[in-house]
Amino acid sequence: MSSATLLSSLAKFSTCEISDALIKIGFPHGGHIPDIHMFSPQSSGSDVRVCGPAYTVQMVLASDETAPKPAAHYVDAAPEGSVIVIDAPPETKNAVWGGLMTAGAKARGALGVIISGRCRDLAEHRSAGFPVFARGHSTLGQSPFTRPSALNVALTIAPQLTLENADAFAAVRIEPGDYMVADEDGVVCVPRGVADKVLQLAQKGREVDSRCMEDIMAGSGVQEAFRKHRGKL
Repeated sequence: MSSATLLSSLAKFSTCEISDALIKIGFPHGGHIPDIHMFSPQSSGSDVRVCGPAYTVQMVLASDETAPKPAAHYVDAAPEGSVIVIDAPPETKNAVWGGLMTAGAKARGALGVIISGRCRDLAEHRSAGFPVFARGHSTLGQSPFTRPSALNVALTIAPQLTLENADAFAAVRIEPGDYMVADEDGVVCVPRGVADKVLQLAQKGREVDSRCMEDIMAGSGVQEAFRKHRGKL
């Protein structure tokens, strides 16, 4: 299956259906990156779904003088048809994405941005109709707090948990070119090597859930529908 066909097929499934499939394959996190939400085009009630290959950006603290610096601006280097994925230091309170970034990314044909960090200029993103997913937002810009360090490198994004439960949820590793799917339910990473299997299981899961829904709407109990179609009590 070509990459274009695979992406078109993946885009037909919700992030929930894809996470269910990844759990069945054996990914303990279901590909889900927790606590990242849709801020644009709107934060709820949206039928927007972003699906495309990851173009990754690693941010570091601006005070880190040892980390490398990319030759090009990370927005200018974004490939057409990509989903920009940014990993910012978890302790920062500033935004790493603003209205000018959205203008540049949209002009280059990027599909959206997913930020393990904060954004700002919400009205500008929404006016542009550009999909922005982030952990939060801020009035502060990138400078003088953070800066980009590396482009198209593997990212390991861990949940931002307390020390007491830091091992409660597995980190998600994102390789450049992995398939990112994001909608109002959340953000999921599908490793390229399992994408075909994910499609098969997501389709099967949708069919099973459809049969469960039919029975439940007809008056069957949830437990009975699950037992009949999912094989669960």
